[in-house]
Amino acid sequence: QVQLAESGGGLVQAGGSLRLSCAGSGSIFSRSTISWYRQTPGKQRELVAVIGSGGTTNYADSVKGRFTISRDNAKNMVYLQMNSLKPEDMAVYYCNLRAWGYDTWGQGTRVTVSS
Repeated sequence: QVQLAESGGGLVQAGGSLRLSCAGSGSIFSRSTISWYRQTPGKQRELVAVIGSGGTTNYADSVKGRFTISRDNAKNMVYLQMNSLKPEDMAVYYCNLRAWGYDTWGQGTRVTVSS
């Protein structure tokens, strides 16, 4: 069974930084692509960043150059470094593993950006 747990959200001023963490359990975590999504009320979840098992990354246009996704397979962790935060980045952020028959989400971590 795979479980994911996000942490690191909080309140930050516009222009500031936060680092989100996604802790995974299960042996497949390190062999799976992990994604970060975000959601605001009334909107669908938006894909923010993706990292493959080998470290290949991809980003939404809205966060390119500001966010960096990384992983530490030895620790079963994926990170999202968020710099130059904008009010429009405010959302609940979720990590997701969709592989090997699993489609698993964490509980989310809230990011609030004050202008």
